[in-house]
Amino acid sequence: MTQANAPASPPPEGAGAGRTPARSTLVVTAHAGDFVWRAGGAIALAASRGEKVTIACLTFGERGESAKAWREGRKLDEIKAMRRDEAERAAAALGAEVRFFDAGDYPLVESAELTDRLVTAYRETQPDVVLTHPAEDPYNGDHPAAHRMALQARILAQAIGYPGEGDIIGAPPVFYFEPHQPEMCGFTPQVLLDITEVWDTKRKAMECLAAQQHLWDYYTDLAVRRGVQLRRNAGPNLGLAHRTMAEAYMRPYPQIAKELA
Repeated sequence: MTQANAPASPPPEGAGAGRTPARSTLVVTAHAGDFVWRAGGAIALAASRGEKVTIACLTFGERGESAKAWREGRKLDEIKAMRRDEAERAAAALGAEVRFFDAGDYPLVESAELTDRLVTAYRETQPDVVLTHPAEDPYNGDHPAAHRMALQARILAQAIGYPGEGDIIGAPPVFYFEPHQPEMCGFTPQVLLDITEVWDTKRKAMECLAAQQHLWDYYTDLAVRRGVQLRRNAGPNLGLAHRTMAEAYMRPYPQIAKELA
């Protein structure tokens, strides 16, 4: 058989028309820092597995979560630029893409237009997993607003009759990440995610957020506490690191499984 007539070499594993698309995670976050503090470990873990992570950042947190910059006499446009830069660097450290909606915070106003933009994000990214805020937060109304639009957009993105570009989505499981005051927000951990292997990555991303430096140690301590709870619930002799780091999540929809685990 001549070289010209030889069969083509098979494509590399995972390449070509039969390639299985990488899993996709969509994170819907009210402010530029929320995705780092609450879900940075989950994002870094997914990215480390070669999965695509897209962060829909609804606001820069320019009014309500940038007190240090306001005290320094910064102007609104300057603060937005600072927070954008911080979030871009944090997302890059975690291995994710961030999209800014610039919808304005304090208050984040729910609207059909903003929800429609989220529908587009759902259909473009086709998420296998969605991470967002829980339904309650008596200290910050932007978080419940982001929650409601995230869930509404998920429903609309499944509807074949809803106008817009892109294919409809299935029903990706939703996980609520932990709020700053869980005991006041109806948040009870249902999933404890071991983020020990990517903790240094999350901490690096946290340190990109100079506007909220006061939270670096708070969320480090929280990861330690959730890690203690993870070990407590994982059973003995599982080889977990002595200093296990974890994030907590809730699930609003039933888990689908073929066996109990």
